[in-house]
Amino acid sequence: MPAQTPPTFSSADPAAVESTCREYGLTEAAFKELHTRSVGAKATAYCPYSQFRVGASLLSADGVYINGANVENAAYPVGTCAERVALGKAVTEGHRNIKAVAVATDISPPASPCGMCRQFIREFCDLQTPVIMFDKDDNYIVMRIEELLPISFGPEALPPPRSIM
Repeated sequence: MPAQTPPTFSSADPAAVESTCREYGLTEAAFKELHTRSVGAKATAYCPYSQFRVGASLLSADGVYINGANVENAAYPVGTCAERVALGKAVTEGHRNIKAVAVATDISPPASPCGMCRQFIREFCDLQTPVIMFDKDDNYIVMRIEELLPISFGPEALPPPRSIM
């Protein structure tokens, strides 16, 4: 059975934004900040090969925003997606509990995180964490991690490190 495509909303529609914020436990100010920051982060992308800019912004549980952009490499598999850049920064800066993720691209409709990024996001986010995906026209789709990565494998599936030895 094919997956259902979630509805697309306009970030310029106050009723849609208000409804999204209520459903996903965000303030309208946080939603707008995630939108602005993820779109702005695209300007810092290093993507000379694909020309596909991606910006990401995270909101930590303690209210800190962390941005990232994709960074490509001439050896293609070495490149890093915007979501993983932002999460790597967050983790190394002490933010390991993420409340919301936003991703912005220059295409339409909104693009979702790749499979590797979905798994990486899963490591630091609750299954209920919203991922807001913005397109070039500022339209968006929102899905929870558990919808993007069903039947996921997370840190709680592993035994405590000492019990393995």
